[in-house]
Amino acid sequence: MVIDQLSEVFDLIDVRGQISGAFAVRGPWVTRSAITSPLKLSVMVRGRCRLLTDGLDAPIAMEAGDVAVMTGRSWLRVEGGAGDGPPVEFTPEAGEYALRVDGADFAVDDVILGGHVELDPAGAALLTQALPPVAVIRASDSAAPALRACVDRLVEEVTGERMGAAFAIRQHAQLFLLEVLRAYLGQAEPPPGWLRALTDDRLRPALALMHGEPGRSWGLEELARAAAMSRTSFAVRFRSVAGVPPLTYLNSWRMLLAQRALRDDDVRIGALAAQLGYTSESAFSTAFKREVGEAPLRYRHRLRQAS
Repeated sequence: MVIDQLSEVFDLIDVRGQISGAFAVRGPWVTRSAITSPLKLSVMVRGRCRLLTDGLDAPIAMEAGDVAVMTGRSWLRVEGGAGDGPPVEFTPEAGEYALRVDGADFAVDDVILGGHVELDPAGAALLTQALPPVAVIRASDSAAPALRACVDRLVEEVTGERMGAAFAIRQHAQLFLLEVLRAYLGQAEPPPGWLRALTDDRLRPALALMHGEPGRSWGLEELARAAAMSRTSFAVRFRSVAGVPPLTYLNSWRMLLAQRALRDDDVRIGALAAQLGYTSESAFSTAFKREVGEAPLRYRHRLRQAS
């Protein structure tokens, strides 16, 4: 199943969702901010707004329940409200979970949630490849009810001032990101990459083999046979859908597994190399450094120092 493989990817990458700001306002308003994370989320909880970011020719109109996901963008400007006078300008502050306006009336105020997703390098590479620069999930989409439930829980935690709110917000933000990806898959075809490959029925049997036995020395002929395709047809289709050749995808999948093992386990490098199908520790270390940018032991040491 696509969702099972999506869960598998979420288990491998280090995803840390955060709500970075929230405010309620009556009358004209505007907020501007730099984007410093790979994925930025803007949720229009109540009211309407116009959203602009680099790469857009014109602002995107958003209404209550709409969610915008910005990938690899550098700045954001959002404005809304009605009435006379200059707009009130808000500058989001990191880690600010409380609403900016006391006595907010959700029946008449505009309510905005801003969030971001921090990712390890592997996660950043995967998700920025899988999503377009700007994706908008509308409240009218079929996946909106599940997404809305996540938003409501986030709003409840952001506004409730309950014990453990910061932890709950992080957990709900992760589930929110999963629902965003599900909703995106339901409304548009992803660009070439791993997310599109997971949704391709013809490639799924070959992907299941690579995911199920990543340490096996898979050949193109075997994978093509599993997909009931000729060797050439399989290679062409895989590259057009996944964005890379099959064996390059397999190597990247092995490196994701290696990063998780180095992050979470005390496995020896030689044992990990054999488990992932490499003939020697040095061959594995060379492949790891080429993919990740540093040697396995250095990667493990850096992560453990950071934690």
